[in-house]
Amino acid sequence: MARPRFLPDNLTLCLIAVVAIASLFPAEGQTAVAFGWITNLAIGLLFFLHGAKLSSSAIVSGVTHWRLHLLVFACTFLMFPLLGLALKPVLSPLVGTELYLGILFLCALPATVQSAIAFTSLARGNIPAAVCSAATSSLLGIFLTPLLVMLLMGAQVQESSTLDSISKIVVQLLLPFIAGQIARRWIGDWVGRNKSWLKYVDQGSILLVVYSAFSNAVVEGIWQQVPLPQLAGLVVACCLLLALVLGMTHLLGQRLGFNMEDRITILFAGSKKSLATGVPMAQVLFTGGTIGTLILPLMLFHQIQLMVCAVLAQRYAERPEDSVLVAQP
Repeated sequence: MARPRFLPDNLTLCLIAVVAIASLFPAEGQTAVAFGWITNLAIGLLFFLHGAKLSSSAIVSGVTHWRLHLLVFACTFLMFPLLGLALKPVLSPLVGTELYLGILFLCALPATVQSAIAFTSLARGNIPAAVCSAATSSLLGIFLTPLLVMLLMGAQVQESSTLDSISKIVVQLLLPFIAGQIARRWIGDWVGRNKSWLKYVDQGSILLVVYSAFSNAVVEGIWQQVPLPQLAGLVVACCLLLALVLGMTHLLGQRLGFNMEDRITILFAGSKKSLATGVPMAQVLFTGGTIGTLILPLMLFHQIQLMVCAVLAQRYAERPEDSVLVAQP
């Protein structure tokens, strides 16, 4: 039986289910502590596998396309934060102060690797450049995101220093990633052969973090703090932000003279924000019940970007073959 087109993807359905379970049966006390340890181990495994999956040769083949990468990084770490700040008069009344801070956190995050590459591949874009840009964005985000969060949100960050936050993120995310890259020579082929089911490790790690974060948020009274009109406003805000970013990345790619393949890569790599990286970072940068409210915009934006970009990638994929140009580094 064919899957109904209106039905969300499995990860979206699981996220909805996890939020519902956390709302009804939040982890408290020693159970919450145990979930915290399990979640940290799962995140370490997630980034270890990311390191093991990422081909060094694919990255090297895309490094020379420096103009494209600079534009993608500018979109991710400059355009997004500036849009978040510029839209404050519109977004803050629409979603409230807490959710607006979550939007600022979303704007400070690096790009997602898997979906940026997958959509670029489907749309017949410059795949090596997409691999390089998305992967480098994730690594840069380990250092840039805490700095941007401090600049954008200030007092909302934990009282520990920015350097301390970066060091915690390095230990939790970067070191497992490096270990995965080192282990790739021994387990890379195995990971490649089993990526169809290893994706569930990615998704399971995200679901664990979301359950833990929302359990804390429910205990702190998130659903009393976030009424239904604000949730509806958040959907509108995420759609508005994504539309502006997609439009600006498309326009910049055209105006700066990139060919079709490169413009596709800029569009999909420059408009993404990573749920897999953002949720663990939120655990390090923020405290207690505030995490649930701060990652809610990211969860919604992530699903909206997947649905919209899937449609765009399919439309690019249907263009005539003779319109595909060779990428010019």
